[in-house]
Amino acid sequence: MSGRQGQGLPGGSLSRRQFAALLAAGGASTFLPGCRSDTGAVDPQLDTAWFKDPDPFIRHALNLESRLELLDGLITPNDLFFVRNHAPTPAIAAADYRLRVTGDGIERSIELGFDDLRALPSQSVIAYLECAGNWRGFYARVLGQAAEGTQWGTGAVGCAAWSGPSLASVLSAAGLRPEAVAVNLIGLDDGGFSRPMPVDKAMDPDTLLALSMNGEPLPPDHGFPVRGVVPGWAGSNSIKWVGEIQVSTEPIWVSANTTSYVLIGPDWPAGQYAPADGAPVTALPVKSALALPWPGTVPAGRTRLRGFAYSNDGPVESVEWSADDGASWAPARLMGPRLRYAWTRFEFEWQAAPGSYTLRTRATDVAGNTQPMEGVWNQKGYLLNLALPHPVEVS
Repeated sequence: MSGRQGQGLPGGSLSRRQFAALLAAGGASTFLPGCRSDTGAVDPQLDTAWFKDPDPFIRHALNLESRLELLDGLITPNDLFFVRNHAPTPAIAAADYRLRVTGDGIERSIELGFDDLRALPSQSVIAYLECAGNWRGFYARVLGQAAEGTQWGTGAVGCAAWSGPSLASVLSAAGLRPEAVAVNLIGLDDGGFSRPMPVDKAMDPDTLLALSMNGEPLPPDHGFPVRGVVPGWAGSNSIKWVGEIQVSTEPIWVSANTTSYVLIGPDWPAGQYAPADGAPVTALPVKSALALPWPGTVPAGRTRLRGFAYSNDGPVESVEWSADDGASWAPARLMGPRLRYAWTRFEFEWQAAPGSYTLRTRATDVAGNTQPMEGVWNQKGYLLNLALPHPVEVS
């Protein structure tokens, strides 16, 4: 295992035996929430008192935003996991799949088939993935200054169990050279979306070439047959449908680390990050969100509210909640398990009188990072993580 660990907390990558033991210790109900039946109907065991729309997603062109109110477990089911694609989902047959490893940062180019990857030692990590632009819609709603791009609410995030060989094992098979500095995973989608990462992140044992998601082969929308999983970093780094890995002794510059997935605005001076237009987006900040539509409606009286909190520097240490727009705070209960790269579930009871309220939650991770009360605008709308003011009507 690797990565920062809290006392008594599991770390990052898990072996098959550790992964199975963790699931067995908690029982399937700890990880897999009630959601939908095979017919697509909502499971009556799931608390959907405030959910009125039968569509489990909020739709943004090619992209699907999860409704957090439909999620109630550590693991997000595959059919409720948000979808962020830059092009239509390609149809790739496992028998025809080939992965090429190329570049001057390796001693030899290699080509691997799907069965070759399956034959490598497999690791598992339970990790959340979040689009860097999650919450982008709140730049306009809350900060009063819109940002470019898909106007996500809170649902461009999910947590899954990913399994497959480590990226490091494939790079080692190609003979990683000491001079290598950058690794670029390139997708087989139209346009070949890619986003380079430093070689140390690529060699982190928690960085995987995932072949399965929640114990099943990757769904096509989530990268079948092979996707990168880079825990704790913006979802754009977890490339789907990986067909080539470029390893270079020089930095690699593509559109996704020069003109997009970079921070542009008054707080990131132009020219400082050349040739990129701004600071590259990598690690994700600490965040929390209520599992409640925005704006929300709840009945008067004692009601249980819940949500999800997560951080690259996880696990989350505590979550507080406020029903008076941050004037006063109370602790929420954290629900286990708490893992290095997984999100943490929280809940609290609120004795709610009729009226209009602004609820906020704020999370603190084990590294001491806490959500701020104010957001910092950037042109592309990335990484917003203020203690989100959530309007709620009690009737």
